[in-house]
Amino acid sequence: MFKFIFTLLIALQSFGSFATQDKKLPIEVFAGLKGFSQVKLSPNGKNLAFVRNHQGTLILMVKNLETGVTTPIINSNNHTVFFDWYNWANDDVLLLGARYIKYQFGGVKYTSTLMYAYNFKNDKGLKLAFKANTVRDEIQPQYSDRIVSFLPEKENKILVQGDFKIANTPAVYELDLTTLRKTQIQRPRSNVVTWFADRQGKVRIAKKMDDTQFTYDYFDENKQSWETLFDYEVFSKQSISILGFDKDSNFLYITALHEGRDALFKLNLTTKARELIYSNSKYDFDGSIFYSQQTGEVAGFTDSHLDDGIKYWDKDLDKLHRSLRVSLPKDEYKLDIVSTSKDQQKYILYISSDKTSGSYLFGDRVKKQVSAIADVYPQIDASVYRGKKRISYKARDGLKIEGYLTLPVEYKEGDKLPTIIFPHGGPMARDYANFDYWTALLAYNGYAVLQPNFRGSSGYGHDFLMQSIQGFGLAMQDDLQDGANWLIDQGIAQTDSICIGGASYGGYAALMAVIKHPETFKCAASFAGVSDLQYLVSKARHFTNKNIVRKQFGTDDDLLEANSPVNFAKKITRPILLVHGTDDSVVPVYHSREMQDELDDEAKDVTYIELEDGDHYLSYQEHRVKTLQAFLDFFDKHLKKINNQTPVK
Repeated sequence: MFKFIFTLLIALQSFGSFATQDKKLPIEVFAGLKGFSQVKLSPNGKNLAFVRNHQGTLILMVKNLETGVTTPIINSNNHTVFFDWYNWANDDVLLLGARYIKYQFGGVKYTSTLMYAYNFKNDKGLKLAFKANTVRDEIQPQYSDRIVSFLPEKENKILVQGDFKIANTPAVYELDLTTLRKTQIQRPRSNVVTWFADRQGKVRIAKKMDDTQFTYDYFDENKQSWETLFDYEVFSKQSISILGFDKDSNFLYITALHEGRDALFKLNLTTKARELIYSNSKYDFDGSIFYSQQTGEVAGFTDSHLDDGIKYWDKDLDKLHRSLRVSLPKDEYKLDIVSTSKDQQKYILYISSDKTSGSYLFGDRVKKQVSAIADVYPQIDASVYRGKKRISYKARDGLKIEGYLTLPVEYKEGDKLPTIIFPHGGPMARDYANFDYWTALLAYNGYAVLQPNFRGSSGYGHDFLMQSIQGFGLAMQDDLQDGANWLIDQGIAQTDSICIGGASYGGYAALMAVIKHPETFKCAASFAGVSDLQYLVSKARHFTNKNIVRKQFGTDDDLLEANSPVNFAKKITRPILLVHGTDDSVVPVYHSREMQDELDDEAKDVTYIELEDGDHYLSYQEHRVKTLQAFLDFFDKHLKKINNQTPVK
């Protein structure tokens, strides 16, 4: 058994919270970006990289565990440039991805990414790693940060894809991390959007997109030719996702349907036989495979419905996991080994519970010690957050709908609370039991919050998911009112104190809720919500996925108009809050601007807040704080004024 030594490796608040003090926690405690995240060890275990939030600025830092020296690599406030990811390429080089919002002719916004490198062996600082050579008449790709392979036999080289010659048609290049020179090793092919390499670094699979058709071509080394491996129509039951190669390049891990739900398979590329590895009769497989740093073999897989959300195949990692597992109460904490040194003697452990936002620890197997690093949200613990409870209810047509209910810490059975229905975005997504800042903040301020995984959500099988196709404003909308009514029947929600809010699709659903069900919802708050389905479908013509968008939403103008909130401003009788970023490349700010104009024309109760340079994800801390403060103020104004004291019995 490992000895836990909770010493501080990083000068951050760790395993100690201010939450127990009587003073009301400021909104920044919940709405701020993660205090600490993305902790990774270098392959030799000598350096610890992490992202720290310093007053809204994200700083990628590296701490030398032998000398104690900490080096800042890059900082970003995620305002006009967004720091998205980083990874160790080897012991000396860090690679990182940055995202930009750009504009094309006509004012259409789109996302562009770049990849940078930081080499600790020289003093040249951060360099653009993968760039166009203008002498060769190359153009900078829209996306130039997708790594195809960390070449196992070439420590200082990687494979990266980029469309330097033909837009949206990438080739594969070998990039020298010392010189930052690239050499094409796979020419572009028609309609190919993504390349995959095996564990030896050989390009073996090409994903093609042709209108609404997806094809995976496979390079047969024996025949020295390409052949079709998978071919399917978007949204069909034949859809496949590639997770990665086995160390034996003849085997490939994929997800595909099994008895109506996504499952994990191992595919023999010679015989095309599929071996079922894991399935769940109730839920889709929602995880991925991961590899051993030590052996290069597939070390296991993740899935949210497993104990600890993970299954280890690697005997050494499984041994480590089991030894750690006995040190923590299984029913309270989940743990995940998120990073290891190449010899797996040093590791990063992430522990979480239903009542915490998670914590990082550093482990040394030689010293048999585990040391605390930092908490993700240092001031949030069980004294202010009680976690989410999974619930289910019957929709009006009898369909079972699951969801997650978050209640205030001080809630007692029999209390009736002001309530927020908070549908997720997507809509082909889902909510989980894990911590999120929206619901934690609202519950901390006295609200019951229900997050329904309405029909059309992912995770519950193909048929359930497909109900979102051309389903906006229909049965998936009614599922939200049914959730509110269930809370009333349970004696939790106050009948006259229920509002709805959400982001992206959730914002759309909030607006439609007060149009379709004003008797239930007393107000609606939308962040980055869709308001005009006709506009959305029309603007899709600027993008390569235009026909997928048309298939998802339909092209019947009458139906699109009938399910667009912007057309029903006159009908809305409830207060509306709209918040939107001007640089939202997913749902353009047009949607909220037009919604506000229509509501103003009808003299409706609408509040509109525009976030200058704001994106779709509230990446900038100041925008996140401003948005959540606006949501909280809005709900307080329209719900808590009804009952000065909450909860009531």
